[in-house]
Amino acid sequence: MLPEKTRILVTGGCGSVGSALVQRLLEEGHTVCAFDQSEDGLFKLEQELKDKANGRLKLFLGNVRDENRLRRAMEGVQLVFHCAALKHVYLSEYNPFEAMLTNIDGTNNVIQAAVAAEVERVVITSSDKAVNPTSTMGATKLLGERLFVAANHYAGHKTRFACVRFGNVLNSNGSVLQIFKRQIENKLPLTITSTEMTRFYISMDQAVDLCITASERMIGGEIFVMSMGSSDIMSLAKAISDNEEFNYTEIGHKPGEKLYEELVTESEAPRTAFDGSTYIVLPDTMDMMPANIRDEYSVYNEHPKLSAPLRSDEDLLSVADVKKMLFSAGLL
Repeated sequence: MLPEKTRILVTGGCGSVGSALVQRLLEEGHTVCAFDQSEDGLFKLEQELKDKANGRLKLFLGNVRDENRLRRAMEGVQLVFHCAALKHVYLSEYNPFEAMLTNIDGTNNVIQAAVAAEVERVVITSSDKAVNPTSTMGATKLLGERLFVAANHYAGHKTRFACVRFGNVLNSNGSVLQIFKRQIENKLPLTITSTEMTRFYISMDQAVDLCITASERMIGGEIFVMSMGSSDIMSLAKAISDNEEFNYTEIGHKPGEKLYEELVTESEAPRTAFDGSTYIVLPDTMDMMPANIRDEYSVYNEHPKLSAPLRSDEDLLSVADVKKMLFSAGLL
């Protein structure tokens, strides 16, 4: 458990995962600094959470592209969850330089500000699209992960950095589930990019759990991944349509999209420890870490390692299993 009354900063605090983290951390009694570029988003967040916040929600209007603003927001902070990102694949393909400024330069600004403010731990939320990326967004998230791992290489500061990787977060802003629900409500055919497309899925509660678990367990340089189910797009459509016959239109891939995603690559698998429901990818730059961090990695020696990559087109959930997943997430 996190120490009581920790002061925590969440970048992208008005986004899907960021706002869920803010709410959970407030419920656990922490002081939470929500950092976001959306004035309207911060206003709505404050209106929604002010009763339970009891003065512990601090609103910071700013952009991760501005390192000085990040430094000010991190004053007195012990833990940072870096959730701010441009996440939509298609928009990032059309605006690649903007994706780079936010997802790469912005991430580096978070690192520099955290070191300057002597923050103890920083966790970045990443995506399975960072694994063998074919899109601009995926490539920027991969570089964000690499920056966070490399930030642990240098002695002389106390800040530790780690990553979490999500699959598709169910019912997050702009997700396929929200698109399907809107189309069903309007009695429109469901739009399917490809009937062969598969994805990993994680609920919002699981995503928040993974972030908090990573912050509690991290040594520095790990990538934490939750064991999660994968489904083809047609099974998801059948489940959300209550298994009824449904009309659909196959619209084809958008630029940068893949037929399947991966959570762990073939090269990462031999250094990926499995502990219960969590995979921990250990850095291949371990020899570059300060001696104290290298020594602490011994806690993973007894855990079994993966022998193969994790792909979304293997061990697929049935329609019934997808329904159970959606029901347990409160989405059916």
